[in-house]
Order: sequence, then C-alpha cells, then structure tokens
Amino acid sequence: MAQCIRDAAGGRPWLERTLWGLRDQEGGWIGAEVRNTNGSHDLGPLQVNSWWVPRIAALVGRSAADVRAWLQSDPCFNVGAARWIFLSALQVTRDYWGAVGVYHSPTRWRQRRYAWSVARHMRRRFGGDAFSVLGPTLNAVQVGGGNNDAAQATTPSVRMYGFGILEEPSI
Repeated sequence: MAQCIRDAAGGRPWLERTLWGLRDQEGGWIGAEVRNTNGSHDLGPLQVNSWWVPRIAALVGRSAADVRAWLQSDPCFNVGAARWIFLSALQVTRDYWGAVGVYHSPTRWRQRRYAWSVARHMRRRFGGDAFSVLGPTLNAVQVGGGNNDAAQATTPSVRMYGFGILEEPSI
C-alpha cells in the first residue's frame, strides 16, 4: 500500500500526505466491498464508492466489471482512482479541504465533518507539521480544531489530463 501511495503521489509530499489521510480515514482493505445504506458499495483500501465505477470505466476505456474488480483487488489501481477523484474535486472546487470533503460526499455538512476527520488522521500520522507540505495558504490556517474556516483554504488550480496525470501545482 505504501508503495502505491508513494507512486500515485509522484513525488508530491502534499499529495502523499493527503492520500495517507484518506486511507487512514477510510480504513478499507484489499477485497473490501462494504454496502452503504443508499445501495452503493465502498471498494478496496481507500473505499472508492461504486458510484465512480462507470465514470472511471469510461475514462480508462474498460468495462465497469473490470474496474469494479480492480478497485477491490488491486491496491495501486484503488489508490490511483482515489487520487483522480480527489484531484478532480480539487480542480473543480479550487479548495483543498473542500476537495477532501467531496471525496466522501456531495453534502456540504458531511464534507466538512469528513475533512476535519481526515485532518486529524494526517496530524496523527505526520505530527504537528503534518500540513507544512501543503503550502503557505494552508500553513496560515489552523487545522484540526476550532472554527471550520480551514475548510475554506484554497490551493492553486490543478489541471487533469486523463486518469492520474496532472499539471504540477505551484506550491
């Protein structure tokens, strides 16, 4: 799993820490298929929701059945999909913590609660300087407690050119 996250981050410490935060929050495992109350399933180590399967299948040009199986059984594919979901959300929201929340839910209050929980996981794993690699915008914001203003922090725009390829942000 560690090598998959390292590879997916492509040498970007802020992205590697983000993926670890998502992984620690989700707590999935290889082979996981956890049913949700809405009928969808969370798949694999980063619990990628099955709602994404048709979109990812279209993106990579493979069948939904193949993508679903890979999300469950291939940890690197699962991490790559999680990376794509997060970076796509970052491109749309231009808000780091907003994108973390979008990874979990389309509902704003659930996004905020989820982002705070991921921040706590990141702080546990990486210590007090967990957010130092996220750039000056996030460094200026208190993360992990108090007011929800941290959810409003923004990052430079990220452009996606297909599954897993991005333009380097300037942070």
